[in-house]
Parts: sequence; C-alpha cells; structure tokens
Amino acid sequence: MTKAHEEIINFIAAGPTSKAVIGFTASPEVKQRVEDLIRKQKREELLAEESEELADYVQLEKLMRQAKARARTLVGRE
Repeated sequence: MTKAHEEIINFIAAGPTSKAVIGFTASPEVKQRVEDLIRKQKREELLAEESEELADYVQLEKLMRQAKARARTLVGRE
C-alpha cells in the first residue's frame, strides 16, 4: 500500500465533511513521489513496480477528483 493510499484511507475513515473533501490535498511527500516518477518516466522506462505505483496514483487522483466534484454539488445544495 502506498503512502497516498494510507492518506486517503485515513481521511475517509475520519468522516470528513463535504468541505473537507473539497479541500483535501496530498501531502508534500506524496506529491514529490509522483513528480519523481513522472520525471523518471520521461527520461527512461520505469521499473514494473514504479509503473504500477504511478498507475495507482493516477487512479487515486481520479477518485479524489470525482469525490470533490460530488462534494461541490452537495455543498451547493446546503
């Protein structure tokens, strides 16, 4: 399990409000790791585990974008 997975699981487990979902951002550590992987991918081929890790980050990013969009809708109804 990646650091990003742990952060999102802990965030969800804490029962965030819609506004908290909208404001969620990954930690600087996770952001740096993603940037490093993307940089490496542009220079050379990633190892299989690095490629899987980057794909996981992309999926988590999509999930959080969808959650934020839904949260914005809910906040707009309040």
